[in-house]
Amino acid sequence: MRVGSVKMPIYGALIARFIFLLVLYSLLRLGFYLGNQSLFPNISTSQFSSIFLGGIKFDLSALLYINILYILLQVLPFPFRYHVLYQKVAKWLFIVTNSVGIAANLIDIAYYKFTLKRTTGTVFSQFINEQNKWKLTVDFLLGYWYLLILFIFLIYLFIRLYDCIRLKNPMKRNARYYLSHTILFFAFAYLTVVGMRGGWRHSTRPITLSNAGEFVQSPNQMSIVLNTPFAIIRTLKAVSLKPVHYYDEATLQGIYNPIHLPHDTAAFKPLNVVFLIIESLGKEHVGALNRDLANGTYKGYTPFIDSLVENSYTFTHTYANGRKSIDALPSIISGIPSIREPFVLSAYSGNKTTSIAKLLADKGYETAFFHGAPNGSMGFSSYTKLAGIEHYYGKTEYNNDADFDGIWGIWDEPFMQFMAKTINTFHQPFFTAFFSLSSHHPFKVPAKYAGKFPRGPLEVQEPMGYTDMALRKFFETASRMPWFKQTLFVLCADHATVSYFPEYQTIPGAFSIPILFYYPGGNLKGKADKLVQQIDIMPSVLSYLHYDKPYFAFGFNAFSPQTDNFVINNNDGTFSLYHGDYLLLNDGQVSTALYNLKEDRLTKHNLIKDEPIVLAKMETYLNAFIQQYNNRMIQDELTYHPIK
Repeated sequence: MRVGSVKMPIYGALIARFIFLLVLYSLLRLGFYLGNQSLFPNISTSQFSSIFLGGIKFDLSALLYINILYILLQVLPFPFRYHVLYQKVAKWLFIVTNSVGIAANLIDIAYYKFTLKRTTGTVFSQFINEQNKWKLTVDFLLGYWYLLILFIFLIYLFIRLYDCIRLKNPMKRNARYYLSHTILFFAFAYLTVVGMRGGWRHSTRPITLSNAGEFVQSPNQMSIVLNTPFAIIRTLKAVSLKPVHYYDEATLQGIYNPIHLPHDTAAFKPLNVVFLIIESLGKEHVGALNRDLANGTYKGYTPFIDSLVENSYTFTHTYANGRKSIDALPSIISGIPSIREPFVLSAYSGNKTTSIAKLLADKGYETAFFHGAPNGSMGFSSYTKLAGIEHYYGKTEYNNDADFDGIWGIWDEPFMQFMAKTINTFHQPFFTAFFSLSSHHPFKVPAKYAGKFPRGPLEVQEPMGYTDMALRKFFETASRMPWFKQTLFVLCADHATVSYFPEYQTIPGAFSIPILFYYPGGNLKGKADKLVQQIDIMPSVLSYLHYDKPYFAFGFNAFSPQTDNFVINNNDGTFSLYHGDYLLLNDGQVSTALYNLKEDRLTKHNLIKDEPIVLAKMETYLNAFIQQYNNRMIQDELTYHPIK
């Protein structure tokens, strides 16, 4: 045996080497923080601990991605894995791949101060056309020679520590050996997938950059939680936006400006605000919004929402900005739509943003978010923390698995009662948002309600009836509480879903959802002939409250009498822009279709060659939106900054 070395079983050696890597990544995180400390002011000891402990999840995920082939070589349950040449190849695979990860982390210690974010997968497209790559590399190494020395030292130490562990080669290989090692192979495979995803729950998406928000107080601190290999790996397929310049700045602001300025001098009205976001509530399911379907006989599947429509303010054409649940919260709470990919999964998810929660918190509002799924599901807890929402209430806080649906979370009915009672403990004014979950595949209802709700031709319609009942009971409970008549409720869907009627089997139909504003203490009732979308909710509510400061949101004020607003969404790379009676489809480069929805609801007649004036006007709006969206994402300008 070599001096200073220790023999271990192959699985013990694998675990020991991973522990060393985790310690090394934590030290690199400390170096990243110390190297950029002036950019992270006012981090307390408790915040620092949360950041470092949270970072372990991202380190483990990155290291499992980096070492997936090495892990496979070590856990294959065959004797040849102990061969000297086999282990030598495995060793240098381990050294080389992890050296790349270490180098990436060291580079960002120096590079971060220029970009103010971890390097992402877009770095390859950024430098692919550079003619002087080698000169840039040499200049970087000369300018940051101390990082090169540190890198060499770490790799030397890395190799020495690797060699300190030698493998025990079991002498007996009987049937019991092969059985136990086969079981260990599958156990390690399972744990590797869990570690790469960042969790094992059915409802947990693979963690991405935005999940770092769960451990920080401000978006810029996410870069400390993250590590560079993780940031690159998770954004390799991410959309890299390109800056565009269709218009000069003055012309652009005249066409479309996402900075909202107060337009009246009325005093701020501190109403409570409650957002009710209903899973998969396509507009098709609401009978009161479809009086023309089935020759006027259609009743829908949401009798309570029907009654709410009669006492609310809504609009003739209301749309989601996306088709996935993960698209909804940034659209509704921050006024940021997902274009080409979900904002929270994009390379720009760490940008500084505003939200209605932050703006109202500055006015003294208590803020909270309710979602009955296991905490961390869909990355909602991470996003809401970045959005400045103070309290998060999920399955953990509900703390009663007797009401668990077995897949997604707590059934809507009991969870909404929990929400009503919890809200009753808040000081006024408050802002809360609720995201339902029961009207989701596999479309079940609690056993005690089997057969109670109409099934309809679509599976989603029975659980939609259940959620509608849960809403009715929530409002019955809330109506007895002292804050009810001082509360503005906004009800909408996260996205539309499968459809039955031909009127909804179109592009507009695929994004049509209800958007209702309900104020039981006022006279906010009626229907306006207007286009409204999810990103309009934030500016519309702030306008109704007479919010008196400038702010940023991509949407429009739905209560404004102006008619230059438009609706935008993007599905699989194709833009849909709605303005007036028309819908424009554009693949990002060329307009492909133009429809008059007033005369052609089923979108059968393409007018792209027949309406050049309308086409030109709508392309102007689309280009202005793309310029604002792309450039502001790239330049991290998603908040209001006063002109100095």
